[in-house]
Amino acid sequence: MITSIQNPLIKQIRKLHRAKGRREQNLLLLEGTHLVETACEQNCSLINLCYTEQWQARYPQLWENVSKQVNRAELVSVEVLGSMTTTVNPDGVVATAVFQPYSEEDIRDFRLGLIIERLQDPGNLGTIIRTAAATEIDGIWLSDDSVDIDNPKVLRASAGAWFQVPMFVSSDLKIVIEKYKNNGVNIVATLPNATQTYWHLQFTKPTLILLGNEGSGLSNSLVSLADDLVSIPLGQGVESLNVAIATALMLYEAKRQQIFK
Repeated sequence: MITSIQNPLIKQIRKLHRAKGRREQNLLLLEGTHLVETACEQNCSLINLCYTEQWQARYPQLWENVSKQVNRAELVSVEVLGSMTTTVNPDGVVATAVFQPYSEEDIRDFRLGLIIERLQDPGNLGTIIRTAAATEIDGIWLSDDSVDIDNPKVLRASAGAWFQVPMFVSSDLKIVIEKYKNNGVNIVATLPNATQTYWHLQFTKPTLILLGNEGSGLSNSLVSLADDLVSIPLGQGVESLNVAIATALMLYEAKRQQIFK
């Protein structure tokens, strides 16, 4: 059993708390049973597994399955496990996996996608990813000044859906939008003062939905590329919706129209 946080493996995994460490090692930090189980089911390239005695006793079959996939499996003390996680109450397991980004060439027959500009909250992004997986969209493009897609809090908030949705980070979202627009994709921007509500929009044709920062919304440069501007009706005295909630409304309206068209 590893009982010291000075152990080289533990120090290496602790570096994954920060973006610099994740970039240097090209690894994801998977915290908790559900994420580890999902990564195992998705046949991710798992590298390390660290677990407590209590976790091994509680999940013997999962322990056996994951142990067969990883390069190295180590029993650790509760204190050491706690030092490796970004959660307050870890459930006894941490794993690392190779970060394998998608390629846009993997997208076939594009129908629906999200463009997200300057999103900052990892919980919001994780929730958006979870909704995107549930509605089976084709991809999410984020500006490079958004929260990191491999942030451990994003992975946890996605509840395992992180592995199901193609995600891309772009230094110039305008180029991405223009490429799809030139291929006949309808570009939709969400604005609080738009006169057209989102449920009047036709989502039955290929569509890219543009969403902005939690506080300041979309930049004018992206809004100018939109074919349609839509709003989400709000009650009197309510200024805005959480961006993850707004995304869910838009995606499920698109899903509804695709099912019942």
